[in-house]
Amino acid sequence: MNTPPSSTQPESTPQLPAPSAKALLRDNWGWAAVGVGFLVLLYYLVPILMPFVVGAALAYLGDPLVDRLERLHLTRTGGVCVVFVLVAGIIALAIFLLVPLLQLQINQLLENLPQWLHWLQEKSLPTLGIHLPAGLELDGNSLRQLLERNWNDARSVLSSVLGTLGKSTPALLATVVNLLLIPIVAFYLLRDWDVMAARIHDLIPLKYQSRADRLRQETHDVLNGLIRGQLLVMISLALIYGIGLWIVGLKVALLIGFGAGLLSFIPYLGFISGLVIASIAMLIQTQQPFALVWVLLVFGIGEIMESAVLTPLLIGDRIGLHPVMVIFAILAGGQLFGFVGVLLALPVSAVLAVLLRHAQRHWRNSALYRGSSPS
Repeated sequence: MNTPPSSTQPESTPQLPAPSAKALLRDNWGWAAVGVGFLVLLYYLVPILMPFVVGAALAYLGDPLVDRLERLHLTRTGGVCVVFVLVAGIIALAIFLLVPLLQLQINQLLENLPQWLHWLQEKSLPTLGIHLPAGLELDGNSLRQLLERNWNDARSVLSSVLGTLGKSTPALLATVVNLLLIPIVAFYLLRDWDVMAARIHDLIPLKYQSRADRLRQETHDVLNGLIRGQLLVMISLALIYGIGLWIVGLKVALLIGFGAGLLSFIPYLGFISGLVIASIAMLIQTQQPFALVWVLLVFGIGEIMESAVLTPLLIGDRIGLHPVMVIFAILAGGQLFGFVGVLLALPVSAVLAVLLRHAQRHWRNSALYRGSSPS
């Protein structure tokens, strides 16, 4: 037998209208002032932020691996030590393998320098309509004689250079200290990463915590894929360019190929700079314009692999920004914050892209966009 529903309905709780942005600012002007002051202070502290930014980036990259080691019943500090030992081993192995190869490339460059200078004087410069002064030849002996004849000028230039270096000693020491601080900062940040993340989460107002968690997870997914994917793309391109130029016979293939690959985090910069430098080196080495076809082939294969295979597979459309906007972000970061800004340009762009996508969805659901009055 079904019981008839009760005729009495629970009284609905009256909903207060959401406070306006003006009211929120009026009631929380103190916190807003603190936030603005923090941003201003951060701007003036940019010169000393490099070790902390790089250390935080390394800690962020190493946190998932340390978490996995913790699940294997290692302590947090023990897991951090294991990660540091692994990274140090990888760096040592890379130095052991790459330094002899790079040294061989530099020796070949120095051995071929007289031949290249002769080609430059006899063929390249006359073709461009440039003629050297009478009696001047581009070879080692002539350059030494020229330096001896102008020793006084060279000595004054050398003195000014040494004086500049002496004055810049504090800056040089600051750079060395910053480099030494990076592993120390990374160690402590990685050890306390989860604790700091929990404390930051507890500072978020309760009504915004669920939304903040969604933003954090989406931002983490974007950054995780972007940073790891970009590193893999850079390494892959360095191998493609270096091995490809070596196969076609360029004597300084590794120097140019690895340099172009490492610069590929800036769109088109690695490709264009590597193509130009490799073309000049190949032209000087072979003195045959047809040899440039092989250089074009190597960089063409690299560009096709990057756009058709590497970027879609390793990165995909994770940032959601047009390549022109990525270039603008890198240039803007360098202009505002120097080298630190260049390092942060892509991660910050990825975070801003996530926030802009949420703002776009909020805008499309707003009464102003829909043309209706708010309820």
